[in-house]
Amino acid sequence: MAKNLVIVESPAKAKTLKKFLGANYKVEASVGHVRDLPKSELGVNTENDFEPKYITIRGMGEVLAKLRKEAKTADKVYLATDPDREGEAISWHLTHALRLEDKKAHRITFNEITKNAVKNSLKQARAIDMQLVDAQQARRVLDRVVGYKIGPLLWKKVKKGLSAGRVQSAGLKIIRDREEEIENFIQEEYWTMDAVLSVKGGEFTARLAGTEDDGKISLTNADETAEVVKYLKKQKFIIREVKKGTRTKKAVAPFITSTLQQEASKLLGFATSKTMTLAQRLYEGVDIAGEGTVGLITYIRTDSYRISDEAYNEAGAYVKERFGEKYLATERPEHKSKGRSQDAHEAIRPSYTEKTPDSLKDSLSKDQYKLYKLIWERFVASRMSPAVYDTLSVRITAGKYVFRAAGSVLKFDGYLSVYNRNEETKDEDVMMPEMSEGAATLKELTPERHFTQPPARFNEAMLVRTLEELGIGRPSTYSAIITTLLARGYVVRDGKTLFSTELGAIVNEIMENNFADIIDIDFTAKMESDLDKVEEGEVEWKDILRNFYPAFAEEIKEAEEKIGEIEIEDEKTDILCENCGRNMVIKYGRYGKFLACPGFPECRNAKTLFEEAGVNCPLCGGKVLIKKTKKGRKYYGCDNTDCALISWNVPTGSKCPECCAFLIEKGSKARRIACSDTKCGYSEPIAEESGD
Repeated sequence: MAKNLVIVESPAKAKTLKKFLGANYKVEASVGHVRDLPKSELGVNTENDFEPKYITIRGMGEVLAKLRKEAKTADKVYLATDPDREGEAISWHLTHALRLEDKKAHRITFNEITKNAVKNSLKQARAIDMQLVDAQQARRVLDRVVGYKIGPLLWKKVKKGLSAGRVQSAGLKIIRDREEEIENFIQEEYWTMDAVLSVKGGEFTARLAGTEDDGKISLTNADETAEVVKYLKKQKFIIREVKKGTRTKKAVAPFITSTLQQEASKLLGFATSKTMTLAQRLYEGVDIAGEGTVGLITYIRTDSYRISDEAYNEAGAYVKERFGEKYLATERPEHKSKGRSQDAHEAIRPSYTEKTPDSLKDSLSKDQYKLYKLIWERFVASRMSPAVYDTLSVRITAGKYVFRAAGSVLKFDGYLSVYNRNEETKDEDVMMPEMSEGAATLKELTPERHFTQPPARFNEAMLVRTLEELGIGRPSTYSAIITTLLARGYVVRDGKTLFSTELGAIVNEIMENNFADIIDIDFTAKMESDLDKVEEGEVEWKDILRNFYPAFAEEIKEAEEKIGEIEIEDEKTDILCENCGRNMVIKYGRYGKFLACPGFPECRNAKTLFEEAGVNCPLCGGKVLIKKTKKGRKYYGCDNTDCALISWNVPTGSKCPECCAFLIEKGSKARRIACSDTKCGYSEPIAEESGD
């Protein structure tokens, strides 16, 4: 009979560990969390110093009964949950749920599930780290108090089932702020000027960069651009300076959680939730032909770039053997993590460098293979020498104006031979002919009109990067924030782009008007910093609640008075239900308003509600309706099904005086009328209505 019991979270992880442990060890899985705050109530005693009430999670009774039986006969119980705050908290809950004594319970952690890592962890078994547990408790209790206090207010104001989590609300605000930024953006016209020049060695293109006097130039309309063209055609183009040199591009850093999610989104098209699910499986173990279950990558929730000496040397030996000495980096790179990184972790890397993606292809699913390949290539590339480019930059004068041209040619590919995945690392060959100072012949002068563009809407990769930069959330929460926003219907994903829905806008407005601190970016980031201080023993975890709750409770009280106790009644319409003849009512769903029969559940008739925008179609004269895409994004279309009108902004009913495209209203603050054709650029402010 086994003398020792090892408890992990998942059956897959248990299966991997069994390979490394002998007959004296039995490995069982807790199947995730075993205790939590109750769903049916707040579960936090705000009158008794925020004491949490933990209960056994429904359905975990049989699992716990089995674990108690195994623990009772074991000499030692090793708690081998994940090496982070949440994993530490699960182990702590297990000690209580299994009624383990301190002498019997031992905490072990490993960054990768390999034989050496697991064996070493057993030698370094320790007690539960209560600072890690308390940091997790503080987050859990804080989020529960915020969510369970604000949620019911949203139910009264909008509809049941809504939520307003602490970090989730800050994430929604970021997306809504960007929507407003785009809506209020005013296009500005500008022009560029390219000159195709010929020298003895060939032709090249140079761009107008400025003037000889102050080096600045701004072409904002066609007339002044035409004047510059007229002037330049009379001038001689003289090459004044030719600089040759080299430029190096350092190898990329290995992945951390945020960069893995970003690159998997950009390069593989994976949602953050999908990336983390696949990565978790690769970490816990995959069945490999001829080897059994093998953990292929290190722990996936990390903000540290650190690499163990063993892994560093192993990757170096692989690079030297596979590519040669000149491809091996001569110095160990330093990559600084932002904020307080958990340096006990490593970066995300393959557990075995010699297990190349192609060698495992037949044992992995298509998506597992793609993600493992990305991680493996990134790590190996991080051990390689920089890429080297030959560069050439040229300064040309034409009268009082200055043109510049630059080119680079890849001389040595270095790490790019392994990782050349995206726009930052692709080969940058821009060929330039051989040339020297002297005259150049103007072949063509090309002025081009442009308009400034609003900032891009967020995709998942951009949002993760922004959350990380602002200090909102931590590696384990980025995916959960996005998943929750999508699940609640506050945000929809159209292609890769995230759009806030009408429901998201309403919830954000309620939060801004009543709980400004909760969604304040700086406040949320400071709260994350305070949680880090709990982990480091600088702050007592209940102090965070003691400092936060009094002002929050006052905000809740004020919000209740504002929102009131009156239930919002459904708005009746003149539209009759085809099934039962009742007047249909307007209800609020996940993606906004819709028509429903008030006879529910006897009559379940419901249909799309198209509200009128109050203007006539500028194309055919029909009525403009407010419609929704399948994903819930609002747009404007004509009630005439043969009409081609589609617009994200409300049409004015008039046409552009410059290009005859239809005009739209834009902006929520500085409102204006603009042309629907972004290439036109026509815009004028909407006159404020005066009231006597």
